[in-house]
Amino acid sequence: MTHINKEHLAYRPCVGIALFNAQGKVFVGERIDTPNAWQMPQGGMDEGETAAQTALRELAEETGTSKAEIIKIADNKIRYDLPDHLITKFWDGQYRGQEQTWVAARFTGTDADINLNAFEPAEFRAWQWVDLPNTLDLIVPFKRDIYRDVIDMFKDISVKT
Repeated sequence: MTHINKEHLAYRPCVGIALFNAQGKVFVGERIDTPNAWQMPQGGMDEGETAAQTALRELAEETGTSKAEIIKIADNKIRYDLPDHLITKFWDGQYRGQEQTWVAARFTGTDADINLNAFEPAEFRAWQWVDLPNTLDLIVPFKRDIYRDVIDMFKDISVKT
């Protein structure tokens, strides 16, 4: 296996979304390209876009719904590196990983509003609501530290009515 020198590569600006339902659980989707790999919605920021704009756009693209209100935007950005063998498989090999701004949002719709096939190509094959700490059991290993930080960031959010 060839070693990738990722030191010269930048981090991709990205937003992650913790979408909380009325029961205080978060949305996770199972990636189409990686069976049994679940994650919260996330995606790259377009030039000139704010974190809030990116969060709502990505949420609509990945879940098929825009029925959400932003609760909180994290003050700190979190970075992660891709494993070397994945660098050339994502983003044309331009980035070593992502620098994420995490956004907590309240889901204002119903489960029937979620449509994973609303946009092509679809990101997720399946979805579920889980307790925020339980995301650690579902996420790919190289993102677990990120999710620990997200759990800590949003542990005090209560959206129950």
